[in-house]
Amino acid sequence: MVDIDIYTSPYCGFCHRAKTLMNEKKQSYNEIDILNNPVQFNKMLERSGGRTSVPQIFIDKTHIGGCDELYALENSGKLNDLLKK
Repeated sequence: MVDIDIYTSPYCGFCHRAKTLMNEKKQSYNEIDILNNPVQFNKMLERSGGRTSVPQIFIDKTHIGGCDELYALENSGKLNDLLKK
């Protein structure tokens, strides 16, 4: 099983879409709420190369990007390969 981290904030529609896709694929993930947690926000910045938007998604320590990039992987058929590692 792969390790998935999703940095989120509570009222983010893109975060909800990303989590919905992972739930549909029956993938467990670590949701990391950055709204009131500057330590986690700074960790997200470091891991993502300075990206400040949410969600920021990591699959087995590989930075996927945000919701659009996640769905692009899904639409190209490449997401399932990443999730099978």
